Amino acid sequence: MTAQKIRKMLRDLADPQIAEHSQRYFKTGPGQYGEGDRFLGIRVPVLREQAKKFKDTPLAEVRHLLASEYHEERLCALLLLVQKFSQGDRADQKAVYELYLQNTRYINNWDLVDLSAYLIVGPYLADRDKRPIYSLTRSPSLWERRIAIISTFHFIKQNQFADSLIIAENLLMDPEDLIHKAVGWMLREIGKRNPAAQKGFLNRHCQRMPRTMLRYAIEKLPEKERLKYLKGAKALAGS
Repeated sequence: MTAQKIRKMLRDLADPQIAEHSQRYFKTGPGQYGEGDRFLGIRVPVLREQAKKFKDTPLAEVRHLLASEYHEERLCALLLLVQKFSQGDRADQKAVYELYLQNTRYINNWDLVDLSAYLIVGPYLADRDKRPIYSLTRSPSLWERRIAIISTFHFIKQNQFADSLIIAENLLMDPEDLIHKAVGWMLREIGKRNPAAQKGFLNRHCQRMPRTMLRYAIEKLPEKERLKYLKGAKALAGS
């Protein structure tokens, strides 16, 4: 299957009403995080089903699809990369991982990151040097920084929290709300598996964490504990 044929098949599924809603939902207006992104109007479950049909697409064609101006075509390419990674041998996985990190400029919205980073970058680096994701935390790109923290979801699922906590600390004062949400989400996931690790981080940092990050992190805690952390942050803010 070629990228051109996949594009034709996806565009046959386009729905202008869904596309219009997606334009608003993914903040594509001037100055917004998704500025200029274009949508066909295809739901994620439909894209997943289509990606299964395209599983034998050569990697070079997937790369061409990833460079599309249309959000859903880029997402389909990422779903194909996830499939190729999960079904491939170590050489295949290396090729997918390298293509992924060489083309992060096309992985440029939160759903594109969240549906791929922890399924490609995380597992590839699981038994390797983690420096690539630490490097991404220093990137000027919001999306590369989000890739860094979301990639660690794979480690969290393996009950390995150290890298997630270090990267969360590195991103603590990030200026972007979408990073605050991602870090808070990972802290919440740590809390599901190791409450002590989560609370240790919160006890050290709750007073200077961005409010959104803190709220995401404590969302599943008992109300009494949530209030404790919120009051601790508020007390410092008012001092």
